[in-house]
Amino acid sequence: MSLESARRWLAEHAPDVAIIEAEQSTATVQEAAAALGVAPARIAKTLAIRVKDEVFLLVTRGDARLDNAKTKAAFGARPRMLDPDETLALTGHAVGGVCPFGLATDLPVCCDRSLEAFDTVFPAAGSLNSSVELTPARLAALTGARWVDISRLPEDAASGA
Repeated sequence: MSLESARRWLAEHAPDVAIIEAEQSTATVQEAAAALGVAPARIAKTLAIRVKDEVFLLVTRGDARLDNAKTKAAFGARPRMLDPDETLALTGHAVGGVCPFGLATDLPVCCDRSLEAFDTVFPAAGSLNSSVELTPARLAALTGARWVDISRLPEDAASGA
């Protein structure tokens, strides 16, 4: 069902964007990168997050991790990932296929600045084997996303930043 809601949403808002349906799973960053033949960093993972009473989707690069200190500075509290049942209920997409398209609930979307390192990125498209390819700017424009800097890159973790 969620692939269909993403398909309908994309047909209405971005009819030029093709859904890529892979033969194998794209449910994890590593699986998606292998299926699409791209670096894991170019997979745009979508996380369902609660900060205090606010729930939003964060789209960040595949090799980034949510930074608690940056999130607290930006949103005033520590983030908490939604559990799989709450994620499904609010987005209409199961974990592994969560995307900012065709949502069951009107949720705010934030795009992490880490996405800007790439010409194009690959967010999921509502199922465990679907995705699309978009520029980060187009992804943000289509979803009405707010740009934030709340992720930590692997090199930041290695350097202690």
